[in-house]
Order: sequence, then C-alpha cells, then structure tokens
Amino acid sequence: MDQTFLIGAFATLFVVIDPVGLTPIFIALTADTDDQHRRAVALRAVLIAGAILTLFAFFGEAVLGFIGISMPAFRIAGGILLFLTALDMLFQRRTKRREDQADEEDFPDPSVFPIAIPLIAGPGAIATMILLAGRAEGGLGMAAVLGVMAAVLMLALLLFLSAGVIERGLGRTGINVVTRLLGMLLAALSVQFVLDGLRDFGLAGGT
Repeated sequence: MDQTFLIGAFATLFVVIDPVGLTPIFIALTADTDDQHRRAVALRAVLIAGAILTLFAFFGEAVLGFIGISMPAFRIAGGILLFLTALDMLFQRRTKRREDQADEEDFPDPSVFPIAIPLIAGPGAIATMILLAGRAEGGLGMAAVLGVMAAVLMLALLLFLSAGVIERGLGRTGINVVTRLLGMLLAALSVQFVLDGLRDFGLAGGT
C-alpha cells in the first residue's frame, strides 16, 4: 500500500473531521453533565460515526441514490439541522430545558445528533470516505482506508474524553462564552453546508 496515499488520506480525513475543533463543541453540548454520561456520549458518538462512515465507504453514493437523495441535498439537509443546533447554543435553550427536568440525572443525549451526525460523519467526511474508498485497490486498500478512519476517530475520542479537564480549566463563565461563540461558528458552518449544496445543484455561484 502506498504510504503517500495513506498519509494523504489521514491528513485529508483529519482536516475534514477536525477532532481538535470538535472538542470545544463537544464540551458545550455536554455541559453540566457528569463524567460518566460524557464518556458514554463520546464513545457512542464515535462508534455511530464510524459505522456510518464505514457504510458509505463500502456502498458510497449507491446508498443515497437508492433512496433518491443526492449529495447536494444531503449537504443542505445537514446544514439546516446544524443551524437549529446553533440556535439552541446561541440562546441557551438547552440549558433552560435541562433546568425544567425533574430528574437531575436525566441528561440530554447529543451523541447521535449533532455529534455523530453531522459534526463527525458530516457530508464532507462522507464524501471523503467515498473518494478514498474509490481510490483504494482491493481488500487490503479498503482495510487501510478504514484503518485511517479509525485512527482519526480514535484521536477524536481521546480529545472528547479529556473534555472534563478542559472544561474545568475554562470554568462556567468560559464555557458560556465558548458556547455562544461556537454557536455563531456552527451557524456559519451550517450556512456553508447549505451554500455548498446549492452550488452543487448549480443554484449558487462559487466563491
């Protein structure tokens, strides 16, 4: 297996998934929960994202084509859903909902949405896996691509598991500031997803 291809694949997937950038978002989405719940969310999110990316690596666009969904449509849908999450973060609606819960241990579970989908296994990561799988040669090549994916996801998991230490360093005020800031960034990212989808449809000009 070409080492240059593996290094390039790792770098590409690492940049697209961006585990370092996702860690503050993970902290914001799991704020005010205990360490056990946070570990469970991190592990579940990474496993679900890995399963989704593996599915698309093997079946690629055939999965979307089978149910009549194009990649541009997938980008737009992911962008809209991510924008709703950004609004919750900006206006702290999640915090208000938590305060209304009678059971203090009944924490929200953002592992499936939005952490696994679309933050980890988003349109960009899915498209990257489809591309890398298409360039892989034989079973060994596919195994190497899946190994690269697993390595990136493992780094994301390790960063997620260190979220408690990072959160204690920032403090409650710091987390509130970061949550609002990341809400803005998530809103911009979601709009970019939508614009990318519209551009692929030919409905918006390129930058």
